[in-house]
Amino acid sequence: MTTIPPRPGSPTAEPTPAATCSPEGVAITELGVSAAMGLRAMGLDLLNCGDRPYELRGYPAVTLRDADGDPIEVRVIPGAEPITSGFDDPPTRIVLAPGERAGAALIWRNLVTDATVPATNGTELDVAPVAGRPAYPVALDGPIDLGNTGRLGVSAWERREPAPAGTPTPAVPPPPTTPPADPR
Repeated sequence: MTTIPPRPGSPTAEPTPAATCSPEGVAITELGVSAAMGLRAMGLDLLNCGDRPYELRGYPAVTLRDADGDPIEVRVIPGAEPITSGFDDPPTRIVLAPGERAGAALIWRNLVTDATVPATNGTELDVAPVAGRPAYPVALDGPIDLGNTGRLGVSAWERREPAPAGTPTPAVPPPPTTPPADPR
C-alpha cells in the first residue's frame, strides 16, 4: 500500500495531532487525503502501541459524524467497486508485534447526483480496528466530503513497513524514573 499525500490546498499550519495509545493497545491516525476530479482517498495508520501481539483480519469499521457530532448515514463498502476500480484486495490475517503498523484506506467521490439532496460533510471520524472492537476518534485535517452519494469504500488492513515517525503516547504515562526536582 502506498502512502497517500496530503490533500492539495489543505492548511499545513496545524498538523493532525498524534493519536494516544488506546487501552486496547492501538493508535489509529489519518495519513492525509489525496483528491483528484472528485475522487478522494484517505490513508489510515494503525500502530500496535501495546505490549503484546495484536491481531487484525478484515476492514476498519468507520462511523462519520457531522459538525454537531451526530452520526451521518453512510453506506460503508468493503473495497471500492461501486466507487472506482482497484482497492479490492481481500483481507488477510495480520498479527502485529508491538511497534508494528498496518494501513488501510477510505475512498469516496465528492459527487452530487441529486440537487434536491444536501451534500454531506463528515467532520468527525471514529474507527474501530475491525467490527466488534471499540472505536476511537481519529483527528481529521479536513472534512470527508461525500457529496450526496452516501458511499464510503474501505480497504482491508495491510501490514506496513516501519515508519520513522514518533509513536503515540501511552494512555497511562509510565511512572517517572527519577523524582521531580524540588523547586524551593
